[in-house]
Amino acid sequence: MTPVQRIFDEFRQELDSHNDRRERLIKASRDITNLSKNTIFLLHRIMNEDSPDVTKQARHAYQSAMEKLSGVQALYASLKVELEGDLFWRHHRSVSPGLQEYIEALSFAYYLGHASLVTFDQVQKTLLDVNGVPLFPLPVEDYLLGLSDLTGELMRLAISGIARKGGHDRAREICTFVRQCKAELDKYTPFVKELRKKQVVTAQSLEKIENAVYAIVVRSSEYDLAPEIIDDIISQSTSNFTFRGGRFKGTFRDFVSDDEREDDF
Repeated sequence: MTPVQRIFDEFRQELDSHNDRRERLIKASRDITNLSKNTIFLLHRIMNEDSPDVTKQARHAYQSAMEKLSGVQALYASLKVELEGDLFWRHHRSVSPGLQEYIEALSFAYYLGHASLVTFDQVQKTLLDVNGVPLFPLPVEDYLLGLSDLTGELMRLAISGIARKGGHDRAREICTFVRQCKAELDKYTPFVKELRKKQVVTAQSLEKIENAVYAIVVRSSEYDLAPEIIDDIISQSTSNFTFRGGRFKGTFRDFVSDDEREDDF
């Protein structure tokens, strides 16, 4: 083998190694995405169960989610060698989708458990090896994009639980929280390429929550009813309301409409 052939053979080996690593990371990222999505579904399922103690229910959802997310953290730990040094930034595009989904699931669970937003440092601390060393540097853009996706899950939580006892109080809290998140995340849209598009969806989610909360506040003030009666009215008005395939279907749209007939109350 001539010197030139040896050089090109080294190039071939390096390219093969790069492509093999990329495929492994893409597969792992898909697995992480699926686990994270399943965690989000688990959180919604637990929170949609009837419970006399909503605080205890939220704590249970948080603990269950953290147990499930430990599988994601184990997957990231197994990828440490694949992402050492500059390899992480070289393959960032391959791991970014799964990382954003993980942050979305983690932040959703954290909100239910602590009623606040998970911080950047707290997310990074979930991605440490046994010696407390970060598995890889957490990109700020992935953190922000994951939080932007969180607002959609909070919208679903607010709307799906609004028919339950005390659900409209939680919807108000979520509305305030999502509004604050949107205001803060909007500041970073000039610096994170994909954030502007996600923030459009965040604005739509916020509008849906605001419409629901607005309808409840207006109807409550119009009729001056006791909170228990308001809960019953909301429950009856949303009895056929469902969330399927990413879209809302049922009678809730009629409930939040300003054109609703007053005799329904």
